[in-house]
Amino acid sequence: MKSIQANPHVDDIVMPENLRVGLIVAEQRKKCKTVGCAFDYYSFAFGQSPFHVPPPLVKALAANAHQGHYSAAEGIVELRTAIAGFNKRHFALDVDPARIVVGSGTKDLIFTIFTMITGHVIIPSPSWIGYYPQCKLLGKDFHTFYLRPEDNYRIQPDRLDHYLMGLAAEKSQHLLVLNNPHNPTGVVYSKDELSAIAEVCRRHEVLILADEIYALSTYNIDEFTSMGSIYPEGTYVTNGLSKDRSAGGYRLGSCILPETSSDKLAKDFAKVAATVYTNVSTPTQYAAITAYEPNQEIEEYFFITRAIHRMMGHYMSDGFNQIAGIRATRPQGAFYFYADFNELAEKLKNNGIKTSNELGASLLGHPQHIATVTGDAVMLKPDNFGARIAFVDYDGRAAFEDFRDNPPQTQPDEIKFVEKHGVKMIQGIKALQEYVGKL
Repeated sequence: MKSIQANPHVDDIVMPENLRVGLIVAEQRKKCKTVGCAFDYYSFAFGQSPFHVPPPLVKALAANAHQGHYSAAEGIVELRTAIAGFNKRHFALDVDPARIVVGSGTKDLIFTIFTMITGHVIIPSPSWIGYYPQCKLLGKDFHTFYLRPEDNYRIQPDRLDHYLMGLAAEKSQHLLVLNNPHNPTGVVYSKDELSAIAEVCRRHEVLILADEIYALSTYNIDEFTSMGSIYPEGTYVTNGLSKDRSAGGYRLGSCILPETSSDKLAKDFAKVAATVYTNVSTPTQYAAITAYEPNQEIEEYFFITRAIHRMMGHYMSDGFNQIAGIRATRPQGAFYFYADFNELAEKLKNNGIKTSNELGASLLGHPQHIATVTGDAVMLKPDNFGARIAFVDYDGRAAFEDFRDNPPQTQPDEIKFVEKHGVKMIQGIKALQEYVGKL
């Protein structure tokens, strides 16, 4: 038999860098528990919430394990109604449940949007690791819009306007990806900033994919505004359970379709879902109703986890900024920040490290064993030395219970809290300082 031929687009993608490095770290730590080891990794690569799933959601999943029947491809109506209510309470979005579709996580929904919507995708860089590979797998045309450190890695409306004018000759529909809070920088856009970006997109008739998966992890939640409330006629808003409710394994996300979507577009979403995966796990959908309906225990969970993310993020970002030659963003949301190593470019090159990809490999190697996500994975230019830093390598349940029982009252209390629970990450800062010192 001849060798089996695969779609050439598959060769254009690789295992996501956060998963690849995360598996390396997990395997090493598993080995350490069984046979012992001479070293451990300082893990800043894998961006998974460290906290437990809220107990009401766990109980709801157990209670609905008997729901073994097929269900609506676009999501059961009870869940879509609960999601509509959730968006109204938290984000002031008054959305008809008919405009909401449920998918197997936001990654799946984003892939569906990329599949269904014609035209080109515009991806700001640095970027979440998932957009670019999906475009490559689909063979979809995309453009990289490079964000600048002097703008704190925020989309500037005048630069976006100029960029879109340059794309006008393509005579194509365009879809701008707007991840807010932003992975990997932790930036959160203000309402005025979003309004200015929306005005540019309206003028150029550009659609927006608002990936708001980290919305409820905005540290000052009053500062978050959904693009769905600013540009409802042209925005797809995606969100889900994986980050703010620490339920990534549940694989359930939602998408709010633009106000201008036709009934046909909503039916097309359902048609694609039914064709590809029939429906999201029915027990998970029924359990998720609890996650979206009013629940005081889950609201307290949001408050505590946001506070811990803020303390960890600010402490770690400050620690990186104290290392000569590294400039780190100070996160306002999510559990990442971005570290710029470009002041060390000449030293890195003198040590044979010529690209951002090679920086990641060098940090991971002996003797530092610092796991990060760099280079192509976050859509950096090869000569742009930068890294995404995830600050979630700690026992989330222990930190949660400690905060709940004895919440820090002052800044010194917060520092003590981080130093108690974030030991491994603090050691990682010291390892990075040694790495830089040896260049």
